[in-house]
Amino acid sequence: MGALSLPFGVGAGRRRSPVGCRMSFCFLGLPLPPVSFLFLLLLATPGAWAAGYETCPTVQPDMLNVHLVAHTHDDVGWLKTVDQYYYGIQNNVQHAGVQYILDSVISALLAEPTRRFIYVEMAFFSRWWHQQTNATQEIVRSLVRQGRLEFANGGWVMNDEAATHYGAIVDQMTLGLRFLENTFGNDGRPRVAWHIDPFGHSREQASLFAQMGFDGFFFGRLDYQDKLVRKKRREMEQVWRASTSLKPPAADLFTGVLPNNYNPPEGLCWDVLCADKPVVDDPRSPEYNAKELVSYFLQLATAQGQYYRTNHTVMTMGSDFQYENANMWFKNMDKLIQMVNMQQANGSRVNVLYSTPACYLWELNKANLTWSVKKDDFFPYADGPHMFWTGYFSSRPALKRYERLSYNFLQVCNQLEALVGSAANVGPYGYGDSAPLNEAMAVLQHHDAVSGTSRQHVANDYASQLAAGWGPCEVLLSNALAKLSGSKESFSICRDLNISFCPVSQTSAHFQVIVYNPLGRKVDQMVRLPVSEGLFLVKDPRDKTVPSKVVELPNTGNTELLFPALVPALGFSIYSVTQVSIRRPRAHLRQPRPQKSRSPILSIKNEYLQATFHPDTGFLRTIEVLDRKLTLAVSQAFFWYNASTGDKQSDQASGAYIFRPSQAKPIPVSHWAQTQLVKTALVQEVHQNFSAWCSQVVRLYPGQRHLELEWTVGPIPVGDKWGKEVISRFDTPLKTLGVFYTDSNGREILERRRDYRPSWDLNQTEPVAGNYYPVNSRIYITDGKMQLTVLTDRSQGGSSLRDGSLELMVHRRLLKDDGRGVGEALLESGSGVWVRGRHLVLLDTAHEAAVGHRLLAEKELLAPQVVLAPGRGSSYHHKAAPSKQFSGLNRELPPSVHLLTLARWGPDMLLLRFEHQFALGEDSSRNLSTPVVLDLRDLFSTFTITHLQETTLAANQPRASASRLKWTPETGPTSHPTVPRLDPASITLQPMEIRTFVASVQWKEDS
Repeated sequence: MGALSLPFGVGAGRRRSPVGCRMSFCFLGLPLPPVSFLFLLLLATPGAWAAGYETCPTVQPDMLNVHLVAHTHDDVGWLKTVDQYYYGIQNNVQHAGVQYILDSVISALLAEPTRRFIYVEMAFFSRWWHQQTNATQEIVRSLVRQGRLEFANGGWVMNDEAATHYGAIVDQMTLGLRFLENTFGNDGRPRVAWHIDPFGHSREQASLFAQMGFDGFFFGRLDYQDKLVRKKRREMEQVWRASTSLKPPAADLFTGVLPNNYNPPEGLCWDVLCADKPVVDDPRSPEYNAKELVSYFLQLATAQGQYYRTNHTVMTMGSDFQYENANMWFKNMDKLIQMVNMQQANGSRVNVLYSTPACYLWELNKANLTWSVKKDDFFPYADGPHMFWTGYFSSRPALKRYERLSYNFLQVCNQLEALVGSAANVGPYGYGDSAPLNEAMAVLQHHDAVSGTSRQHVANDYASQLAAGWGPCEVLLSNALAKLSGSKESFSICRDLNISFCPVSQTSAHFQVIVYNPLGRKVDQMVRLPVSEGLFLVKDPRDKTVPSKVVELPNTGNTELLFPALVPALGFSIYSVTQVSIRRPRAHLRQPRPQKSRSPILSIKNEYLQATFHPDTGFLRTIEVLDRKLTLAVSQAFFWYNASTGDKQSDQASGAYIFRPSQAKPIPVSHWAQTQLVKTALVQEVHQNFSAWCSQVVRLYPGQRHLELEWTVGPIPVGDKWGKEVISRFDTPLKTLGVFYTDSNGREILERRRDYRPSWDLNQTEPVAGNYYPVNSRIYITDGKMQLTVLTDRSQGGSSLRDGSLELMVHRRLLKDDGRGVGEALLESGSGVWVRGRHLVLLDTAHEAAVGHRLLAEKELLAPQVVLAPGRGSSYHHKAAPSKQFSGLNRELPPSVHLLTLARWGPDMLLLRFEHQFALGEDSSRNLSTPVVLDLRDLFSTFTITHLQETTLAANQPRASASRLKWTPETGPTSHPTVPRLDPASITLQPMEIRTFVASVQWKEDS
């Protein structure tokens, strides 16, 4: 993305497309020759045909080797939608047409056998591939086999690293890498991870890349202070130790910082989008510049090489959506390579060559050096003083929530497709398919999608893609539920339960509630459904009456039915609901009562927790854990930062990417909240109204060990011409000594210290924004005795700006663009202006807190899916007896084990991932941080595993044959353990380990 990502020499205007190309390919500026000629040309091309590093070019061992990496960076949506980028539509917004880039690159590669190119985004490449003829596909396969077209990274997209959950990262990488495996075999497998544009880099991302089998990782964006220090220390390349739980080198990843983000060196951009002078090598021309360019390049290469430790350095020759006329680039690079290398005859010690990230990495590995080790992450990212890219952690919170809900539904869809088999795809409701939602979710992981950094119409398109993906999954779900329950019902999902809208429950006197649990353990869930007034009878799967209550929502006129549901592991329970009277007798109605100032103590309580509220302000005041005799003063309220539009220190404004408040102290939304209390046997709630655009419900259910804070914010008023960034802040007396903790993509936890970076001495220019970190699922503070943890329902930015305090940014609405290329203010329209979400608050001893937040985060991510049906369906099969309860497991998984993936992989194959969800040493009270052994035999109730193969994390390599380049870290050599023999009866999971399997299965007929 980004105007700031464009190389020197890119003009503001757009040039016309090159003339002379009547066909979609161009060949040295001429029409593309016949395919038969190109195929013969390929056959005549010299060089190795083996996959991997064997195809890399020859280097000069006694010279400085400059590896030119020809590449294009193709955002899967940003200023234009995915389709607009692919087809080259709306070029007045941004000149970009991916289909023409790929056409042009293939033609240019065929013209000269030394040329090489890399491609990254499979969302685009797969679409282009399927539009090619068989002959063109064979040509491309040959280029890949020769190593001249290399795939880097290979995910469906180049995912964001701050706002993404690890499960969604794994899914999108698996989708892209599987396409490459199916299309090119081992020849197409990327060896290098390539994240040149994401705005900061997470430690968990590096760990996942290592577990996927990547040999190295290169990225472009690095904090400007960090980069200066690294260049000085010559630590632009090192080993990243990306896990404190996995034994090295399982999560070790060689990592390199590219010298120029991902752009060409200044003055050397030869794209149709650039304004730099081409190479003029005719001495008779008045524009002759070859000698000057060679001299400049030699100086540039020598200077750049000083910051790296080997006699190899890399130059990225390309940028955003470049190579639409690839001949321009390659023709000039051909000349540059020839002219620079000719200087070797005059004593030059510089050798230039076409290369790839993998070939560059191979040379670094062969240098056999000892490398420094990094153990933290690369957040937050700043590209200058006062310019912290920490706003996007929270931008477009509605889209962030929709993405998280869609992850949940995709897992439900995948699981049912796996449990039921082909009957889920083809059934009484039509053709059901998980693929559209899988691809839409993969697109949403792009670093301008879930990050919230695209233009508004593109964000709308992302949401539309998700909505379109839900449809085929709902058909699949209906087919599967009909088969498993034995009844063909009119199943429906109420997508608007968060605003108490559900036509089936609000208009029906009788209906069924199917609650599906995607976790590997049974769950208790309080079901809440909007209903009309009256009394309702709720019965469980055994036809026994369960407690229920109709609750009136204060100030809305809406009523909701509540009842507790118990749902088996990886299965469902069906509850029946019947309206027994239209109006409730007044004696049974407990009206919420307003709380006046200075009234008696306002509190809510269950068997484990009590929360009290200040009688004057209505704010939360204390939390007590009754069975553990813990009490903590906790004040929670909403504040807003006035977004900077630039000042005397810097003209930097707050925007979609950048967070920059005009002052360090936030402004209270209100100094008090109007409160109303709802108390029933099934729920206790305090409704807080802070302002016309900010309210909250503090909720406690029976048996619940956490406090639920359901906040509603928006539309944020900006009529005063002040952009606002709204936070929820928790203040306690805990002595936290400037330390707080955040998760990394929902998995491992990292320690954060205020105004501090582990890798260098920080010059802090923004005391608020410079201390913000991505919070994907949780943030906590502790004094070593007590721990306060807040879990989120989507990715948000968060911090602890003073001891004992936590804050999370819930919404932001801004009036000025931040100058990073989007070109419009983050002034959302439509449904995005009004946002509702939840914070789950846990108070516990520091010793036992991990159990609470680990298991609650898992339950929040994969909350039960509620499906409604009228309950008057016909029999699925004349032999099928109706079933109101089902479990896909014959035995529950242990608490420390999470079923990360259960999905179809082929006609008779499934993809399985089991993970240990506790970190090493994290829990000792229940021994949940110890290794756990699983028996996969007869684990699942609907199918039998007939064959099992273990793979790397992305399922594109057998684990037994996978190998990675070995590096020597400064901490000493690491052992490379052999892969143990696979025994389905004894699958051991170490803390934080994920194990991936492709299983051949046979479905049971009576399932």
